[in-house]
Amino acid sequence: MPRTLAAMNATDRTPADLLRSALAADPARPLVTFYDDATGERVELSVATFANWVAKTANLLQGELSAEPGDRLALLLPAHWQTAVWLLACSSVGVVADVGGDPAAADLVVSGPDTLEEARACSGERVALALRPLGGRFPQPPAGFADYAVEVPSQGDRFAPYAPVDPDAPALAVDGLELTGAQLVERARTDAFQHGLGAGSRMLSGLPYATWDGLSAGLFAPLAAGGSVVLCRNLDRLSGGGLEKRRESERVTVTAL
Repeated sequence: MPRTLAAMNATDRTPADLLRSALAADPARPLVTFYDDATGERVELSVATFANWVAKTANLLQGELSAEPGDRLALLLPAHWQTAVWLLACSSVGVVADVGGDPAAADLVVSGPDTLEEARACSGERVALALRPLGGRFPQPPAGFADYAVEVPSQGDRFAPYAPVDPDAPALAVDGLELTGAQLVERARTDAFQHGLGAGSRMLSGLPYATWDGLSAGLFAPLAAGGSVVLCRNLDRLSGGGLEKRRESERVTVTAL
């Protein structure tokens, strides 16, 4: 019997808290299933696998990049499973994830392959993601950037912040909206309720991560509800009837396009 939202852990006040609760409840269930219909890529991450990526990325962020609570990270990445990992890693450390933010005003920047020139405006640490299938590295590392795929594998599988993360401190900025960790969790729970999401729900999202609605549908609302997301990039490349077939094969219960 699916749990109601009221049965979820009411003490969770940051996205990292939500992930810890999901890990404690059922580490083996799917959390993020990612499709890129331009490349044919499909990746499915269980709660445990996703949490492991988050821990490694948070260790990279805190240990290697020297990020501290309150630092601002310009996140120049599309809707992608690795972007979701970075969002939760930022929450784990207490870093503000500024989605699509100005690199020149940020303490550090994380960029995809299409925004490298823009990202060079950041005077702090710079990380680049190739966004290749299976998390592959750049054939030639971009000058002035650490290659995420090279740096992250050696990081620890468990993460502990140097300082406790304040749920009332800024956690996310997107499209002119800034939220604390506690506000983000509350919005995600409200959205989950409005979408009818519960434990075991499967939400398919084709929305970009450039707005709160896209971030909520593509990660935070399913996470808050104890559900999972089927995150789709380049859905316009699907052939006729492809979307309905995906809904059926992935057992999707809610769709956001």
